[in-house]
Amino acid sequence: MSMECYSDKFAIVGVGYTPQGKVPGRTALSFHLEACANAIADAGIKKDEVDGLLMYRHLNPLGNDHDVSGFLVAQHLGLQPKVLGQETYCYRTWLTQALGLLEMGICSYVLVSYGDNGRTERRAFVSELENGAPTDESAAFGDLSLMSKYAMLAQRAMYEDGTGPDVWKNIAFCQRQWACLNPRAAMYGKPMRLEEYLAEPYMVEPFRKLDATMITDGGRAIILTTAERAKDLPNRPVYISGFGVSNPATPPLWQQHRFENAGAAVAAKAAFDMAGVTRDDIDACQLYDCFTYTVEATMRDYGFFAPDESKAFFVPERIGVGGSLPINTSGGLLSEAYCMGLTPVSEAVMQLSGRCGERQLGAIPGTKTPHLMLCSDNGETFQSHLCLILRGDA
Repeated sequence: MSMECYSDKFAIVGVGYTPQGKVPGRTALSFHLEACANAIADAGIKKDEVDGLLMYRHLNPLGNDHDVSGFLVAQHLGLQPKVLGQETYCYRTWLTQALGLLEMGICSYVLVSYGDNGRTERRAFVSELENGAPTDESAAFGDLSLMSKYAMLAQRAMYEDGTGPDVWKNIAFCQRQWACLNPRAAMYGKPMRLEEYLAEPYMVEPFRKLDATMITDGGRAIILTTAERAKDLPNRPVYISGFGVSNPATPPLWQQHRFENAGAAVAAKAAFDMAGVTRDDIDACQLYDCFTYTVEATMRDYGFFAPDESKAFFVPERIGVGGSLPINTSGGLLSEAYCMGLTPVSEAVMQLSGRCGERQLGAIPGTKTPHLMLCSDNGETFQSHLCLILRGDA
């Protein structure tokens, strides 16, 4: 069966936010619960109507915190879902799980939730070391974190494609511009100067601190349902016009920095084919930006520019406030909040439903009211990818 028949058949109808940034005294569970309750209220449904609960992923508890599971969240929310799900690793399967449940009629409303207190409790994504001892052979070569893996691929891109700090500083700068229009953003009211970027020392060469996402406290949740049910709800529905998934799975030490069957390239082709649109139809992009280079690599693999054209592409006149193709208008993971893939998806929903206040596209001079948005969710080190094309009306 052709995937085109699923275009605009499902919708995202609710978004739940919590305080985010540094929020001491909170558990990860409390962020999940607040985000879920707010998403249910935002969708205008009763909690008893939620019959699917997908935890975006499992994170090891910090300090004396709870080990958060779907059972625990459902129990505290008073839900009795037909289906519970929770990923342990960085596979990006939440969308396909949710749509499968809706298409089969198993569920009517699927709630997807993320929560963490990682900033206050100092979460470190360093699985290569445990209690000071290496857990795999890559540690012997200085590969001690996800940052070092991405840095290795970025370094190769500098050599092959001529990219580097002159490109990445603009990505960091423009996303900070957007965050300063977003009162929810952790970096709201904290403008950045381009000179600050280059003044930062390397963390893992070629990455500086401003190239990397900040870890934040906070939660985020969204609710998905069918387009038919969405028509009766209070918010303007945001339809899923196209999506694609790909899991090349190749570990970073074996990866080329770009290759024909990269997860982003495969997923984007499927999404565009399903939606029946082209890159020229896209009004803005909300991308998974664990690092500045991730934004560049994603847009390159999506086909927006040739590998050696990134410097001309990533300029404020295109991606910044008032630009022709805005990217990460909430501030993204770099400057809004680290809620993984729910950060870009929720911002796209809010923009397409016209609920972004001062940063609303169409209200900002030089921008147009958005109709189609391209979103990405990236897992591990370019090993899992989800691409969505969301439509503000069907």
